[in-house]
Amino acid sequence: MAQSPSRTRSATRPATGKPVLLAGGNPQIPKGDGDAPVQAYLDAMPGWKQDVGRRLDALIARNVPDVSKAVRWNSPFYGRAGQGWFLSFHCMTRYIKVAFFRGMSLDPVPPVESRDKDTRYFHIHEGEAFDEALMAHWIRQAATLPGWKP
Repeated sequence: MAQSPSRTRSATRPATGKPVLLAGGNPQIPKGDGDAPVQAYLDAMPGWKQDVGRRLDALIARNVPDVSKAVRWNSPFYGRAGQGWFLSFHCMTRYIKVAFFRGMSLDPVPPVESRDKDTRYFHIHEGEAFDEALMAHWIRQAATLPGWKP
């Protein structure tokens, strides 16, 4: 059944033109490759999550200078050309969920289990400092591994 002209994709955006925030405050950003869609995602992250998202993005770029970026499934993805995605993050209600797609191969293994046997998560909560040195260590390791290819 065809949609009526009044029911378009842009109708889901508020009058402000800002992205819609989905469950947990996760920004709804169209799929796209490169830094621009990732920056749009970061700009739309709510409250304290925006600062943490920017810190994560900068940490990834510093530790993997040839990183490829994209937005998929309303989340920023980070990978290396020809190797697939090694990391993504997503806004949840009370934390940011950082996904390492080959997390079981990292040393030390990130603390939060996944239904996927290879993936591990690290959760960042409001007001909790995270160990940037450890995060950088995980990022560097993850970037050397074969990544996830959907």
